[in-house]
Amino acid sequence: MFDGQDVPKLIQGAFVISDDSTGSSPPTMPVFLMLARASAPLLAVAVCASLASGVCSVLLVATINTALAETSRKVSELALQFAALAILAMLARTLAGVLFTRLSQSTLANLRQHISRAVANASYRGVQEIGPARIQSLLTEDTGHISTFFVGIPILLMNAVTVIGCFAYLAVLSWKIFLMALVVAVLGSAVYHFSHVRVLKHLRAASRKQDELFSHFGALFHGAKELKLNRARAETFISQELGGAVETVRRHRVSGLSLYSLAASWGHFLFFAFIGLTLFLFADLASGDSRVATGYAIVFLYLMTPLEVLLNNIPVMNVARVSAQRIEEVMRKMSNAEAIAVERTPQERVTVELDAVTHSYYHEREDDIFRIGPVSLSFPPGQVTFLVGGNGSGKTTLAKLLVGLYVPEHGRVLLNGEITTDANRDAYRQQFSAVFADFHLFQALLGMSDAGLDARANRMLERLHLNHKVTVHEGAFSTRDLSQGQRKRLALLVACLEDRPFIVFDEWAADQDPVFKEVFYREIVPDLKARGKTVLVISHDDRYFPLADRLIRMEEGRIVEVSLSHSLTAKGARYGV
Repeated sequence: MFDGQDVPKLIQGAFVISDDSTGSSPPTMPVFLMLARASAPLLAVAVCASLASGVCSVLLVATINTALAETSRKVSELALQFAALAILAMLARTLAGVLFTRLSQSTLANLRQHISRAVANASYRGVQEIGPARIQSLLTEDTGHISTFFVGIPILLMNAVTVIGCFAYLAVLSWKIFLMALVVAVLGSAVYHFSHVRVLKHLRAASRKQDELFSHFGALFHGAKELKLNRARAETFISQELGGAVETVRRHRVSGLSLYSLAASWGHFLFFAFIGLTLFLFADLASGDSRVATGYAIVFLYLMTPLEVLLNNIPVMNVARVSAQRIEEVMRKMSNAEAIAVERTPQERVTVELDAVTHSYYHEREDDIFRIGPVSLSFPPGQVTFLVGGNGSGKTTLAKLLVGLYVPEHGRVLLNGEITTDANRDAYRQQFSAVFADFHLFQALLGMSDAGLDARANRMLERLHLNHKVTVHEGAFSTRDLSQGQRKRLALLVACLEDRPFIVFDEWAADQDPVFKEVFYREIVPDLKARGKTVLVISHDDRYFPLADRLIRMEEGRIVEVSLSHSLTAKGARYGV
């Protein structure tokens, strides 16, 4: 049977999201309050329309029962009442459906905007820990479930009012039979409560497995080459890895929803049993009034549909509740104490210092905690620094500490002598551009909108020998369907056009042919230096080391050597530089 407390429990405080567009450690707000604040008049009208439709439905049943026992003259008067109630019920139902559909789509859009903004404002480490599969699941399935629930709110309200009103009408007809009806309702609710607890367990288990399933969907695309090259791997992945996750989600959802079907069937049986007992065994309780007996039969038969609708919507409501809890959990993990920079204009020249900075993370290859530092370095403007070392020595992690993606556990990061804290870390990051090995190339030159952007970009495309494949029009690339090396050249173009004072290149030349390695090391990097940029190049190309002003060598997370330009030049003769 329907538990009327479920609706307010889900709507009120089922989950909380940030209502602050800046992302700077805002207070959290229940989504219902956010929705009410954004669309209070619309929500109020929609709820009133739903309640009015339910009330009209109850009055229609009462009118039908009254008409069955009245004279023909009275029936004609009741006919007008019946017609008016039917029209009002239709209009109210239509209005509620339209308004809640609008609210549903607004909820879906707002949730996705808030989650996306939370991801963009969260710490880089926090986003990595949550993972793309879970975030994608939130933005698609979970927000969709909550949106679907809001579409069903008018149905829940209409039918809940109908059920409550019908029971009230039954009490008016005969309080003795009404007490029997309450016993039936209690029995049905007991079965529902038992199934409800078990169903929630199955739905939560299915949602947890859903994250893994989205990860497998991503692997299906990103690992397409490897799957094609090894049929056994492909079959094992499809049948065991992906197939296992699909089957687990299916099994838990089938088990949960089947329990709801059992509860609904039990409720139907109890209702028909009650109607039979009332009509055939306990007719004397109606005090000989046929109107009471037929009224109970009519009301109970009419109640079947509203109750069935309520029972069918309870799974939707609980799926939405589970989704809301998942969103709340992720939003809590992504809560960010940093202030978002209001002024995002980068400075012309910067000096960055690392003072006894340390950072730790789990190193899979060593199956141990890998520690960076303590590192103390200074990067003055207009200096080119090469950061070198073996794979896994901590070069990229140090670069991410330097640009502010990771927060050091100990030590200080200073910009022009000012210590970087949560209050100014986002402003600190705005001084950097970077092309990491796992870079992402957006379709457009986002965040850049000056009048000469297209011309400057297309001139640089010629310099990078990409003008025959790509053009920039209205700040967007004509295509990104390029090789990895060519896409990296576009990423370099973006970094240069951003015109930040500090630029980091993480193994940029690793995917380039010898011609473009020469262009990068001998033309682009010196040009950036001439413009006063600070440049950090992570590289294994030892033949170009003498071109740096300074070379820093790392081993096992520590700085083991710092060589300046004069010593590098002396070493360069053996490379022919």
